[in-house]
Amino acid sequence: MSLEDELFEQRLDRVAEIEALGFRPYGQRFDFTHTIPQILAEYGSHGAEQLEPKVQVRVAGRIQTVRRMGKAGFIHLSQGGERLQVYVRKDAVEENDFKLYQNLDLGDLIGVDGYLFRTRTGELSVHVEKIHFLAKTLLAMPEKFHGLEDVELRYRQRYLDLIANPDSRRVFVTRAAIVNSLRRQLEQRGFIEVETPMMQPLYGGATAKPFRTHHNTLDIDLYLRIAPELYLKRLIVGGLDRVYEINRNFRNEGISTQHNPEFTMLEFYQAYTDYRGLMDLTVEMLRQTALDATGGTEVSYQGERLDFGNVRRFSMREAVIEFWKGGERPAMEQVKDPEWLLKHSSKAVPGEALVEIFENHAERSLTQPTIIYDYPVEVSPLSKNKPDEPEMVERFEIYAAGMEIGNAYTELNDPLEQLRRFDLQLAMRERGDEEAHQMDEDFVRALCYGMPPTGGEGLGIDRMTMIFTDSPSIRDVILFPLLRPEGPIGVADKLRR
Repeated sequence: MSLEDELFEQRLDRVAEIEALGFRPYGQRFDFTHTIPQILAEYGSHGAEQLEPKVQVRVAGRIQTVRRMGKAGFIHLSQGGERLQVYVRKDAVEENDFKLYQNLDLGDLIGVDGYLFRTRTGELSVHVEKIHFLAKTLLAMPEKFHGLEDVELRYRQRYLDLIANPDSRRVFVTRAAIVNSLRRQLEQRGFIEVETPMMQPLYGGATAKPFRTHHNTLDIDLYLRIAPELYLKRLIVGGLDRVYEINRNFRNEGISTQHNPEFTMLEFYQAYTDYRGLMDLTVEMLRQTALDATGGTEVSYQGERLDFGNVRRFSMREAVIEFWKGGERPAMEQVKDPEWLLKHSSKAVPGEALVEIFENHAERSLTQPTIIYDYPVEVSPLSKNKPDEPEMVERFEIYAAGMEIGNAYTELNDPLEQLRRFDLQLAMRERGDEEAHQMDEDFVRALCYGMPPTGGEGLGIDRMTMIFTDSPSIRDVILFPLLRPEGPIGVADKLRR
């Protein structure tokens, strides 16, 4: 028998011992008076004399450390990312409570009644008068809770990662703050939150490969959405002038430090504005979100200080010139010249060539928060043309830390032009582009009822969280990232003994 199996057997045997002492190994409701973070916030600065008369508390938590010293001992309980010491003395609790204390293991969940005091070393502690057993832990915790360093184990067993790594917990608390900030800012501006289908007969709103499923009763194939865009714009047609959705999207693409097949976006649409109006709104939202999530407009990401209080703006052509690598910088006339673009790219279409050149020369240099605007029509099938440059569209993307974190544009609301764009995408599909957009005739029909001038935008929640929490991988900021299934676990067989 391995040491791991032996420890499991010992802990399983303690379940019966706990029951023999009159406690339930998997207890019931426990009404606490304070959380551990509340106690530390309210009483952490109190001296011993300020804790008189006695401050009675009932707290619960997971056992992080146990230090036994004969007829007394100390336990550290963890809860909410904080930890609090409790002191157990044999003559201060009932006999069975002390026996229970002697049988406690790291990771067990308990509640205690007692009063606050300062130890000789000055540590705020609970002097225990009663112990309540809440749940037995059968599997060993990471040693002394110093952290779970196996990266794949952290992703696969996120529950253990959250127990062992306070930094992991802080990442997801910050993620929630980001979402709450964005939601609040939009609500304050008159946007309403909506929900659109996650299973769609036609996938659209982005260029990506979908996941396919099948509905048995209707006997039809459906696709997990790659974006909610076309449904949200249908709502703009219907008179909901400001809408947003915090949505899960699914794209059948590769996995990297910046890509997960299932990811979260904020997508919002505002009638009677354009991409310029959204640029200004985006700058304000990013600044406020950084403040709400981190306490300041500057954040540290992988050794770089990023200032979300100062978002730069370049057209795509200007960015190619500004960040050109190798040789003399091109002039604006060259970056506008189709022949020059094709000469410096592997693409066969000038617009696609411009994007490839931008990606090769500029994208990775966009460390500071930056807006890149004015994109070629070939890569923007749902965007409105610029009136003075029909080969370009009114679109921008937001970059930070060399990553795209947002995409926005003035929405195409001309049904004839939208149909032409869909036809162009179909032609690209026939040439072998599997990610080209499909024809969505119902969306064209919706546009035939008239959609007001509209700006729309999507912000990547996962990548924003990466940047605001200094996380190098998207898997660090998704609670349950996609992983290959693991082999047999063996817990069930151990429990069936």
